Amino acid sequence: MGKNYNSVSAKVDKSKAYSLEDAVKLVPETANAKFDETVDMAVKLGVDTKQPEQMVRGAVVLPNGIGKKIRVLVFAKGEKEKEAKDTGADFVGADDLIEKVSKGWLDFDTIVATPDMMGAVGKLGKVLGPRGLMPNPKLGTVTFDIARAVKDAKAGKVEFKVDKGGNIHVPIGKVSFGANKLKENLTALLENIVKAKPSTSKGTYLKNITISTTMGPGIKIDAAGVRELFK
Repeated sequence: MGKNYNSVSAKVDKSKAYSLEDAVKLVPETANAKFDETVDMAVKLGVDTKQPEQMVRGAVVLPNGIGKKIRVLVFAKGEKEKEAKDTGADFVGADDLIEKVSKGWLDFDTIVATPDMMGAVGKLGKVLGPRGLMPNPKLGTVTFDIARAVKDAKAGKVEFKVDKGGNIHVPIGKVSFGANKLKENLTALLENIVKAKPSTSKGTYLKNITISTTMGPGIKIDAAGVRELFK
């Protein structure tokens, strides 16, 4: 590790689990890059990912966005195509866009599609699936309410999905947001993860929670305190 990293890392007590408030206050002190670093959250869940019913997944519009301009692609036809353009979608189309994506074009961050387009969009599974970009009705990205879906995406809607190791990784904003906005985003995200707890999950659900900047060390959050917060 470089001198800068070691310098900011020394500010974090590795043996301590910080409260939500103290953790987000400490974030700016651990940022050492010349750019506005992203703040990420990592959560270890007590779920058995080998059981399909315990695959935790969801989406939430963060109160303060994530500090990034989101490029939204919409697969729609007719009136819904016009609705998408009027709402501010960056790319809108049908078969033409599907063909373009199938050839490897991926200059967008999220996709919204109307249900009648999913038969054709499904052919992009091998391209979009591994990147987590496939529209999903459970996440509100397969819908006829295109205006709302585009607005939510632009406002900072983030998706979360547990990986095979039982972990969730999600950005919660930028260092420049400050402690209050980061706390609001973090709280909203954790609340939705708690709500997504599978009924078959036994034992401790929120096991470990850590936040960190792009180039900084991890700051461990008191998971027990968070569990009490959402009882």
